[in-house]
Amino acid sequence: MKMNIGLSDQNRSGVIQVLSALLADEHVLYVKTRNYHWNVTGPQFNDLHKFFESQYDQIEESIDEIAERIRSLGGKSPGTMTEFLKLTRLKEAPGEFPNARSMVAHLVADHEAIIRQLRTDVTACDEKFGDAGTNDFLTGLMESHEKMAWMLRAFQDE
Repeated sequence: MKMNIGLSDQNRSGVIQVLSALLADEHVLYVKTRNYHWNVTGPQFNDLHKFFESQYDQIEESIDEIAERIRSLGGKSPGTMTEFLKLTRLKEAPGEFPNARSMVAHLVADHEAIIRQLRTDVTACDEKFGDAGTNDFLTGLMESHEKMAWMLRAFQDE
């Protein structure tokens, strides 16, 4: 059945591309946060171990919502690590096990990179693709990342 939701196929395709790259970024951030949860050490171990878990749980919820948004627009969600690594704008650091302070700094940088990208994507979904629903959805994700980044930055303050 042909979809008729007030967006052209071309605009839906553009939004799906935006969401697919975001989904990849979220997966890389999820894996990095989970890795740090497993490998954090030092005096703040207990606090950071629990905190990283709460953050990757939030990111996991976002991942599912993004994939479902892609599907609701008629797209197929990327779902393999190969696809995610091809689409992501974030960088991995295989084999590196930074100290707790550096872990927090890396996560802050990744959240802030996603926030900056989301600001661009929010504008594109509104002005270029005319998709108010995805615009609103991405604004909510941006606010979530802003809060997670703020909470991470609070760990850096002494």
